[in-house]
Amino acid sequence: MKSIAAEFRVVIEHDRCRRCQRCVRECSFGALSWQDRVVAKHRDCVACRRCMFVCPEDCIYITQNPAVFKENAHWQPRVINNVKKQAATGAKLLTATGNDKPWKNYFDHIALDACQVTNPSLDPLREPMELRTYLGSRPDGIKVVEGPGGYRLAEPLPPQIKLETPLVFAAMSFGAISLNAHRALAKAAAAAGILYNTGEGGLHPELYQYGQNTIVQVASGRFGVTPEYLNQAAMVEIKVGQGAKPGIGGHLPGEKVDGEVSRTRMIPVGSDAISPAPHHDIYSIEDLAQLITAIKEATNYSKPVAVKIAAVHNVAAIASGIARSGADVITIDGFRGGTGATPAMIRDHVGIPIELALAAVDDRLRQEGIRNRVSIIAGGGIRHSADVVKALALGADAVMIGTAALIALGCTMCQKCYSGRCAWGIATQDPNLTRRLDPEWGAEQLTNLIRGWSLEIKEILGAMGVNAVESLRGSRERLRAVGLTAEEMEILGLKHAGR
Repeated sequence: MKSIAAEFRVVIEHDRCRRCQRCVRECSFGALSWQDRVVAKHRDCVACRRCMFVCPEDCIYITQNPAVFKENAHWQPRVINNVKKQAATGAKLLTATGNDKPWKNYFDHIALDACQVTNPSLDPLREPMELRTYLGSRPDGIKVVEGPGGYRLAEPLPPQIKLETPLVFAAMSFGAISLNAHRALAKAAAAAGILYNTGEGGLHPELYQYGQNTIVQVASGRFGVTPEYLNQAAMVEIKVGQGAKPGIGGHLPGEKVDGEVSRTRMIPVGSDAISPAPHHDIYSIEDLAQLITAIKEATNYSKPVAVKIAAVHNVAAIASGIARSGADVITIDGFRGGTGATPAMIRDHVGIPIELALAAVDDRLRQEGIRNRVSIIAGGGIRHSADVVKALALGADAVMIGTAALIALGCTMCQKCYSGRCAWGIATQDPNLTRRLDPEWGAEQLTNLIRGWSLEIKEILGAMGVNAVESLRGSRERLRAVGLTAEEMEILGLKHAGR
């Protein structure tokens, strides 16, 4: 398709190149070849930047292709190229990772409070700061009875999951990402005292040992779902929706379904793994309640059951129904959430930001007096610890991170996860590529990330005069808006800065 300009240019300083050809061997997209010197096929470059990182002389770099289109604010180069691609192929446009359109980021318009004199701040180095939190349904009250050994609870409490810090790794399935990536996530979750999520791809037997740090999913395709699978986990999550693709199903291409993925998902090698958009046994809240009950019975009522939904316009009403259906946790995924593959138009234009959805859900559940029935996990474009603190103050019990975790593992956001040729060994099943990711190194990177964010959360809490993360949950008085409209502030439940 010669009418489509190359998006990137590969610049090679040949006078400094030592001719080692390592960049050629490392390029998983075939953009580099050897012809007496390194030669670039610019159209095949996706800017994964693997060549830049492995070059021993730092003599290769990637740039945006300059001035290939006449300047036009409405018909931008990507839009023009997309029209040309579809005109040539008649296919839908695929993409990966999260929404990269310049929608308003509400986190960046929210400022955190700080204490000064009359309500002094706390020193996290010298005073205890509690980041531990629990996920699960909380009773309206407890009854105790007196027995021979003293007082005891009249009824057992619902199952709870303890997190040492209010973070979990977001759902990413085996097949969409490599087993080495899953190993790293599982090891890091265990080390940090948090949870990772298998996604809808089943649980590899090697990772059963990390069961107390595992969330397993039950999605519409039911891949890998067995009683053993459910009982290996700390929590079970019913995936109804996903932030990067609300209202549509999933599709793992057959070329990613090798022997290990086949056995874990319980599908034939090389076959496409297609998850329909709806669960064909859920068409009402009553149907959802029936599935929740079935999962609780299969796990002897010993594990919390979560329901994951995408952030959409009527998310508050949906969450209310889920809370009344017997779910213990609601996971809300905003439209900046990442994914391995999705139609570009869905990712970029369907759904709403997590900030608005989270505030609306927390407010609705409080108004109905049922907020304590469920915990809320929120995610979808969480970039750093300040985003985490703001999400907690907007009403989340815990925050999930996916793209940030993959970046810690080496991801450079080239958005070609769906191709199966990830140069960093993350979103691929090619054994020549997956071995590039050392799970031990990856686990260390992720553990460091969680530790660093947790230290920053403690610092922020101390500055706000709060000594426990649970005291911040839903405390929107500690937030102020900057540059938002009155309607936006009403939805978020915030006052403007200066008030």
